Amino acid sequence: MSAILSADDLNDFISPGVACIKPVETLPAKPVTASDAYEVSFNTEPTPSDAPPAQISLTDCLACSGCVTSAEAVLVSMQSHAEVLQELDSGPALRLRGNTAGTGIGIEGLESGGRIYVASVSPQSRASIAATFGVTEREAGYMIEQLLSGPQGIKSRAVYRNGFQWIVDTNVARDACLVLGADEVMASLSGSEEITKSSADGAAMKQPSRPILTSSCPGWICYAEKTHPHVLPHLSRLKSPQALIGTLLKTTLSRKLGIAPDRIWHVAIMPCFDKKLEASREELTDAAWAGTGTRGVRDVDCVITSKELLMLADSRRVNFSKLPRTPLSSISRIPFPDEKLASFLFPPRRNKVGPESGTSGGNLHYILQAFASQHKGATIQTTRGRNADVLEHTVTSATGETLFRAARYYGFRNIQNLVRRLKPVKASRMPGMKPNARKLGGKSTGPDFSYVEVMACPGGCTNGGGQIKVDDPVISGRRAGEVKPGPQEQKDWLAQVDEAYFSGEDNEEVKDTADGYGDLIDGISPSYIKDSLTHWSSTTGIDLGRLVYTSYRAVVSDVGKSVGDTQKVIEIAGKIGGGW
Repeated sequence: MSAILSADDLNDFISPGVACIKPVETLPAKPVTASDAYEVSFNTEPTPSDAPPAQISLTDCLACSGCVTSAEAVLVSMQSHAEVLQELDSGPALRLRGNTAGTGIGIEGLESGGRIYVASVSPQSRASIAATFGVTEREAGYMIEQLLSGPQGIKSRAVYRNGFQWIVDTNVARDACLVLGADEVMASLSGSEEITKSSADGAAMKQPSRPILTSSCPGWICYAEKTHPHVLPHLSRLKSPQALIGTLLKTTLSRKLGIAPDRIWHVAIMPCFDKKLEASREELTDAAWAGTGTRGVRDVDCVITSKELLMLADSRRVNFSKLPRTPLSSISRIPFPDEKLASFLFPPRRNKVGPESGTSGGNLHYILQAFASQHKGATIQTTRGRNADVLEHTVTSATGETLFRAARYYGFRNIQNLVRRLKPVKASRMPGMKPNARKLGGKSTGPDFSYVEVMACPGGCTNGGGQIKVDDPVISGRRAGEVKPGPQEQKDWLAQVDEAYFSGEDNEEVKDTADGYGDLIDGISPSYIKDSLTHWSSTTGIDLGRLVYTSYRAVVSDVGKSVGDTQKVIEIAGKIGGGW
């Protein structure tokens, strides 16, 4: 969601809204008339006269293209800080105990129906917290850990003293997505038609068409599925860092601890409201990686934004600014049940991100670096497009030959220009006329773009709609309804958040978990990442393709379409096993 949008500003329509296919009101039953005397009903149970109003879920919104207003999706969302508190207070959590030999983890309270609580935190959310309270990004991460798991956090005033057992930085999943994303692009350049790993449904996945478009922004994905299905073959098949870390936590913990996925409750702290929509996708449940084919348990049960994190603290009367800015004691922390994955999920040192990577994970930057590393003497040139949110990159050889072209498109205004260029050309109705082929990149010579990083928010993910804004009372001291800050104040505030995002601290005294791997690209070792992912796959017994890839589908609405009697009969006959 764009930073200028909020729940109070419902004017972000991308296309005209129409009637919702799942209204919240319950209409009275239609009276039986003489013409209905011989009507056959296949429903043996009578319709209750006092049926409760229908409830709209996020899954329902994803299944309808009737409206594409992201702020409205937020309003119907049940994912909030209130849901987190309600879940924590629903009953005693499962208690984990390390055995005396130190070789395993014991679980107490399985009979009581409790759960294990885990959390993942995005670096953009930490940056928002850091800018708000004037601390470093790392200190902001410690404050979040103290809130979710510490003795002075939310569990100090909770009914059952429930807290979060493990809190993971989504940067580790981002590193995996960067490596796998680079492999996906390289495979497309080599002319490979299929990804060797199987997809969620067990079939071989077709290689995305060039230019490959990033798929980690849920606002962009929802827009593409509902309004521009012609771009779906171009979408990267990789899960986003949020989805990948959710799958990793649910699969590993359920397998290692011998419990069902629904006994693990995962909350993600993200900069964007649309991440709630992503968490509600049916493709991102245990049905996808377990292959059950039924509606499954979400890999991410709840998403709250950076601002909602402060609301979570306020609801428990916790003064967030007073929380310790130091890590929790490791003595009281139960080790993650898999040692190799523990070193992957909780590395002693985090890779520092530079401004050249951008604020949305650095997908494009890493792919450029990976491609350039394979061509000795290659250089990368950057050209600004029509505005600051459009950048074009070219990798040239030592002799000046163009080897690779890529681009960055942020913001819906720029995205609309992108999808128009990707739209298939219609055949001319004039006899003898040939269609003019569109070339993505706007030039008549040279190769087209092979990769495009697409994000819905202008400025990237640090400018997400769920971030703490400059006019928030916690920053400005203003009361609701007062004059809002001007564009320059908002720009200055975003610069502070970006500065916090790039304020990673180097710590050369700590041995890196990737030491010993000599193939570093932009501080990330592809060999280490792939070894960790292979271990994850072997540990869970699930093919890696099911774990890391997902799928997308065009969302077509029946709103406004009249279905004839013949079509109704065909549908009824099909449901009861008949034919036409």
